[in-house]
Amino acid sequence: MQLEELNREIKKCAKCRLSETRNHTLCGAGNVNAKLFFIAQAPGQNEDREGKMFIGPSGKVLDELFETVGMDKKKLYMTNLVKCMLPNYRKPKQDEIEMCSQYLDREIELIDPEVLVPLGYYATKYIFEKYTLSMGVRSEFNEVCGKLYFTSEKKILPLQHPAILIHRPSLREEVIKNYRKLMVVLTECKWYPVCPMKRFYEKGKLSQEWIERYCRGDWESCVRYQMEERGEFHPDWMLPDGTLHEEL
Repeated sequence: MQLEELNREIKKCAKCRLSETRNHTLCGAGNVNAKLFFIAQAPGQNEDREGKMFIGPSGKVLDELFETVGMDKKKLYMTNLVKCMLPNYRKPKQDEIEMCSQYLDREIELIDPEVLVPLGYYATKYIFEKYTLSMGVRSEFNEVCGKLYFTSEKKILPLQHPAILIHRPSLREEVIKNYRKLMVVLTECKWYPVCPMKRFYEKGKLSQEWIERYCRGDWESCVRYQMEERGEFHPDWMLPDGTLHEEL
């Protein structure tokens, strides 16, 4: 299997300085048929020692977040941007990212998930650059968290790394709110089968992006969905973002 061959290559990798200080390189793990593909930054001390994903303090927080939002970990595939532990938990260097991201790119190609879920700034920055999306400076990172982005190749849902709650527990409600989006993107909108957007899309009057971004993506943010739930009138030619398109 190609993934097994890739993992063997990752385990024996010595392409950068991190191979001199690690105990284990961490291969991705989880459901190879997953719709959601998580990308963390790098292994921690516990992961480096045991050779397993998310078994340290961050893993405990992640498990708690999953339990809170109702996410089944068995449905996910999880990997790292950088496959070796970063000494003293320092930031990854650009050449390390460039080396390791070659493995990540191949993992994404082999698993072929529908939604990429980068955790934290560096994983998100790499994925945004890979799919030519703009994120802005690091201080603006939280502004992209919990929002679904659509490209011609993938949907991307950036989230805060669970480690943030170890250092800033006051962000717990915000982080939980963002992680709930995982359950949203796993299903299409309940109104989609009878929604005019479906009819317009099937007739070629509406682009696929509207359907993937809202109807089969973050339908909670769809203005039509919100108004339908409140029992408020909205015309058939109202788009999911609330704008009117009378040519539909």
